[in-house]
This record gives sequence, C-alpha cells and structure tokens, in this order.
Amino acid sequence: MATILHIDTSGSTAAICIASNASISSYRINENRNDHAAFLQPAIIDVLKEQNISFNQLDAIAVSMGPGSYTGLRVGLSSAKGLCYALNLPLITINSLQIIALAGALEHHHPKAIYAAMIDARRMEVFTAIYDSNAKEIVAPQALVLQPNSYESYLIDKKIIFLGDGAEKFSRICTHKNAIFLKSYQPLQAFVNLAFENFNTNFFANLAYAEPLYVKEFYDNKK
Repeated sequence: MATILHIDTSGSTAAICIASNASISSYRINENRNDHAAFLQPAIIDVLKEQNISFNQLDAIAVSMGPGSYTGLRVGLSSAKGLCYALNLPLITINSLQIIALAGALEHHHPKAIYAAMIDARRMEVFTAIYDSNAKEIVAPQALVLQPNSYESYLIDKKIIFLGDGAEKFSRICTHKNAIFLKSYQPLQAFVNLAFENFNTNFFANLAYAEPLYVKEFYDNKK
C-alpha cells in the first residue's frame, strides 16, 4: 500500500491530504490565498497525527506544480522538495490544469466532450489547457487573453466543459451552444488519482531540477 502526502498551494484554495493508494484518509483545506505559507506545515503535521502516521512511513510526496499563483507554487514545491530530500522520498509533480480537468471528468463524465481547465490570471487572462475525458492533454498549458471567439475551432463540432476559477470570466462572453460551464467539482480526489497513477508507473520528478510550471514569466512592477 502506498501512503502519499499531497500538497497543493497553487490556487486560491490550498489543500493538504494523506491518501493510501487512491483513497483519501485525511485532509485540510485553506481558502485564504494570502495564508498558504503559514497554513502548510501545521496542516501537514495535523493530517499525519490524525492518521497516526510518521514522516518515515510516507512512500512519496506529490505536489501541484502549476500553473497558478507564483508565490503559492514556490511555497508548495519548495516544501515538497525539502521533505523529499530529508526523507529520501520520490517526488511526484502534477500539472494543476490536469487536476482540474480530471476533476471535471469525474464529476461530469462525457466520453465525447473535451475539458478546458482555466486558472484565473487576472483581468481577462487565464492559464488554460485542453484535455480529453481521460485527462490526456490535447492542448498544452498556455496563457490566454479571453475573447468571445476563443476555442471556436473546437466548439464547432465538440462540446467543451469549461471549469476552474477562470471559467466564470469566459462564461460572460461565450454563448456557444456547445460550451458547458461546470461550477461544482472536487479537485482533491483528482489530484490523488493522478499522483497514485504516477507512483505506480514510477513516474517521478527529478528532485534537483523540478521547478514550478509558471507558463509565463513573473512580472515585477518594482523593476
């Protein structure tokens, strides 16, 4: 049985959980984006204590690698890498958009639909990627400024399920009959499923070189 610690601080909501194989046994959620760094370490200790598990009993650590909040990504990945290094554990990195897409497929499975995951990147911009109903990548993650005709070439003959905290912006300007906007989904179970799949196939990140998936360069207006 694989016991995996999962860390996701990439978005507006942070999550920590322990899962045995693909079954969640304990979790903590934080909805204050500005508090993810302070939330992380106490939450990890809490879920381990709740399940009476020591750090040495972990088999791997999984982390959401982005895209998402620049600060959140650095907080999550640095913590995961530090624990993996100290405990000599494999690191599993999962794309944040793939997590969202799989969550949509688990909630609203439609074998002929495709899933457009969207993470809010401020104003009318989103980080987005498109996946099939099995969360296999169709269009790679990118930064996109939304226009009414965005995704038009896919919407012509396919139903697209849009979800993620950036999808609400697109729902205001997209009226295509094949566009479906999904508001309710559970990303934590999707994260666990993807991490367990990677663990079973020994698909681990290089601990020394793993870095967040920013998609676009961080802009600092102080420069």
